[in-house]
Amino acid sequence: MNYLKGVHHVTAITSSAEKNYDFFTNVLGMRLVKKTVNQDDIQTYHLFFADDKGSAGTDMTFFDFPGIPKGVHGTNEISKTSFRVPTDAALEYWVKRFDRLEVQHTGIKEQFGKKTLSFVDFDDQQYQLISDEVNKGVESGTPWQKGPIPLEYAITGLGPVFVRIANFDYFKEMLEKVLLFKETAQEESFHLFEVGEGGNGASVIVEYNAILPQARQGYGTVHHAAFRVEDRTVLDEWTERLSSFGFSTSGYVNRHFFESLYARVAPQILFEFATDGPGFMGDEPYETLGEKLSLPPFLEPKREQIEKLVRPIDTVRSTREFIKE
Repeated sequence: MNYLKGVHHVTAITSSAEKNYDFFTNVLGMRLVKKTVNQDDIQTYHLFFADDKGSAGTDMTFFDFPGIPKGVHGTNEISKTSFRVPTDAALEYWVKRFDRLEVQHTGIKEQFGKKTLSFVDFDDQQYQLISDEVNKGVESGTPWQKGPIPLEYAITGLGPVFVRIANFDYFKEMLEKVLLFKETAQEESFHLFEVGEGGNGASVIVEYNAILPQARQGYGTVHHAAFRVEDRTVLDEWTERLSSFGFSTSGYVNRHFFESLYARVAPQILFEFATDGPGFMGDEPYETLGEKLSLPPFLEPKREQIEKLVRPIDTVRSTREFIKE
């Protein structure tokens, strides 16, 4: 069986595509590599923020479902998304940047031997930065070369995905027996699971919590997390494997930028399995990635209708010069 290669992307829900674009571009310095729509709900934007080239394992994506209520954090949710930075010194830079830009954060802490810095956005979406200083395992991506963050401090990709769960024994068994993760460490109620080459880019941190009320999905919460597979052949192997354990799956889904499979692996926990390619470079030049509304071929005939449904957002950055500070 081919192991999962690590985290592919995390998809969350935002109250405002405009504020979301501003926060990820101007505060976090991640590159918008694709501005498209939710393929199952075409009135909803789907924004992809990633590394310089839109590499698999680096992208955080957002839906802005019209009229959705604010989510409630609790147990049985994908609770926090991590972003990788190169060094411990980078976290010191981010503390100063967050203070200057009035981003709420916890200060630098340590978990499982890695320095971290947790913070939230305008929706109370939960994030952390994690230092790669002592990390081994899956390589990270390339920082956005023309963004506002000095390259030695910039975000390079996704780190561990946090899951808060009430039935820990079940979730551990599912991760280990079905998805082939290994538990490698425990600190209090947090358990570190790694897969494949391991390290920050191939980890899930599971928090056992049977006290908090049930989480409720809405803006400010995560919709699903995705894990990397090499190609369609391996994806089909995972479809068979999940079915053999009794999980119902979406079956094969072609998302154009990658190929996918979805399975609800626990109450309110949706995991996706996604191929590394084809990626985001097929329909736009590198220099202007994410600047126009990009639609997969099957939606292209509806472009006029879609452009009336989604309000325009100015995402042109190729003509701007960011000051790195």
